[in-house]
Amino acid sequence: MDCRSSDQDVRTPLPSTARDALKIVIVGGFGVGKTTMVGSVSEIRPLSTEETMTQAGVGIDEGASPGKTTTTVAFDFGRISLNEQMVLYLFGAPGQERFWFLWDRLFAGTLGAVVLVDTHRLADSWYSIDRLEHHGTPFIVARNNFGEPEHSLDQVRQALDLPAEVPLIDCDARRRDSSKTVLLALVNHLFALSSARETTS
Repeated sequence: MDCRSSDQDVRTPLPSTARDALKIVIVGGFGVGKTTMVGSVSEIRPLSTEETMTQAGVGIDEGASPGKTTTTVAFDFGRISLNEQMVLYLFGAPGQERFWFLWDRLFAGTLGAVVLVDTHRLADSWYSIDRLEHHGTPFIVARNNFGEPEHSLDQVRQALDLPAEVPLIDCDARRRDSSKTVLLALVNHLFALSSARETTS
């Protein structure tokens, strides 16, 4: 496997003031935009394990967006400093079913996750949500708008049977500001859950 960096030439050093690091996993169906999100928001050149799709994947790797020619075969990795003290380490999980065996290892040490969904293929999100609930990993859901969404956020919540306490927001994974807003929403959700546990303990 050829692990290579993207062409993005960004090499921001880790701030010397950084004190807190959180491991975040971005999951979702095949071709939903996980690699795009990591690449758009990472302040370092992201590590990508993208490989060219071949005829061998025909009939196996179904559901990709039209024109998709590469696929993640292990994970994507990036980093973003939310402020002078807090740093997020981002891991984008592969979406194809044949690579799901990697997810349990990616979830190890993860404090939270983003489930990226495509409203044209909502059913592709069910496995992600099921595995996160199985591991007891807090998560938020972000509707990735590469095109005009087919369903409202309320319809997405109902279709995915999301509890009211799970945040559901819009995003465009191609845009750094939008992806950063998603990550901030996850961090705020994690802090809210932590504060609630402290109040009841």
